[in-house]
Amino acid sequence: MWIFRFLFTETARLLRSAEGRRLLVLALRYGSKPRNQATDVTFGKYRFRVPDALSFVWQFREIFVDEFYRFYTTSPAPVIFDCGTNIGTSVVYFHQAYPNARIVAFEADEQISAILQDNLRKNQISGVDVVTKAVWTNDEGIWFGSDQADSASIFSQTDRKLVPSVRLRDVLLRETRIDMLKMDIEGAETAVLTDCRDALAHVQNLFVEFHAYLDHPQTLAEVVQVLEASGFRYYINTSQYRHAPLVNHRYKGNDSMDLQLNIFAYRK
Repeated sequence: MWIFRFLFTETARLLRSAEGRRLLVLALRYGSKPRNQATDVTFGKYRFRVPDALSFVWQFREIFVDEFYRFYTTSPAPVIFDCGTNIGTSVVYFHQAYPNARIVAFEADEQISAILQDNLRKNQISGVDVVTKAVWTNDEGIWFGSDQADSASIFSQTDRKLVPSVRLRDVLLRETRIDMLKMDIEGAETAVLTDCRDALAHVQNLFVEFHAYLDHPQTLAEVVQVLEASGFRYYINTSQYRHAPLVNHRYKGNDSMDLQLNIFAYRK
């Protein structure tokens, strides 16, 4: 009966797809690299500069293997707003899956945005409008602090700095249709979505990475209320399964967050 157990293991699942096999190669090649050290990685025909190899491997899994950002559209040229683009892995996916899409990429961190733009340039990925600003509730700037290898947060007190911002609500209202709105903005999502509650009617698909930071209120109910009021159906999952959660309160031993969820919202 061991063969049946093997067939249901994670490795067996990954081996069944080309992207899954590529993930295993990436994990073996780059997964043991020192944290927070710039590395050149190769995946398929792409060559990327990444500030943290392990974070990239996890990005690759979510984006290319689990296809978190895949959506259905009848538009030949879908409009995609990528909020919290990071180094551009999500842009590569969108560009491959929807080659005629108009992509607007928002990245708050100036240094990460420079890496993003360099990655796009050297891989000849065009047609992407990169905005080096944080999406927020106003245009007056927002304070961010450094956190883990691949993110900064409005809640972190480490190396805080004021970064330029753009009010996402105003940007959304200038569009007639948005096929995909991806939001991975490290704790700012509740405030931004609440501010955008009257600007989501023409958004067809929405991905939100939800974060709950220690010593701050958990605001999941507010996010869900916005989605329901805007007419979305939604699905929520998490990759942080933990044993005995009533006594094990930390997210993967994280010192800043105790909850991270992926929220997928769509219109029927």
